[in-house]
Amino acid sequence: MPSSPDRHHSEVTLRVNGRPRTLVVDHRSVLLDVLREQLHLTGAKKGCDHGQCGACTVLVDGRRVNSCLLPAVAQDGCDITTVEGLAGGDGEEQPVDGVLHPLQQAFIDRDAFQCGYCTPGQLCSAVGAIAEAESGHPSHVTDPGTPSGEPVPLGPDEIRERLSGNLCRCGAYPNIVRAVEDVIR
Repeated sequence: MPSSPDRHHSEVTLRVNGRPRTLVVDHRSVLLDVLREQLHLTGAKKGCDHGQCGACTVLVDGRRVNSCLLPAVAQDGCDITTVEGLAGGDGEEQPVDGVLHPLQQAFIDRDAFQCGYCTPGQLCSAVGAIAEAESGHPSHVTDPGTPSGEPVPLGPDEIRERLSGNLCRCGAYPNIVRAVEDVIR
C-alpha cells in the first residue's frame, strides 16, 4: 500500500470509534478490509462478502451498514463505530471505565452467542435497530397504525424483523431477542 495518494489510492479521514484516522486507501478497498487490515480492528467479520450475512455490520454515522459492500474511499469524513467502540473505547484501549455497552452485557447475561463469530455484527445491528425504532423508522412488521415519526415499540416480532439481516449459524436467536428486550426495557 503506498503511503501517499496516487492514481489508484486516495487519502481519507475516518473517525473510527471516536478517533480520527487518516489513511491512504486503494479505491477498490471496502470498509471492512480497511478496518481489519489497516486499522487492525478485527471485530467485524468477513462472512459472505456479499452483504447477506451481517457479520460485517458496523455503524456509519449512526446507521447500521454491511461494511463488506461499502467502498472505503466513499466514507471519507464519516463516523464509524465498530464493536470495539460500542463501550466508548477506540478499539486500542479498553472500554471506558471497563464497563461494557449495555447490549454487550446483555448478550453475556443472556448467553446470546455460542461461537461468537456473528456477535459483533449482531451487536452493531441491534444498536442501530434500536436507534432506528426510537427515531420512528418503521419495519416490515410495524403496525400500520403507528403514528409516523413516533418511536416504534420493539416487541419480539419487531426485533426479529429488524435483525433478520444478521445470520447466526449456531441459532442463538431466542437469546439475542431476549438480550435486546432487556436493554430496551
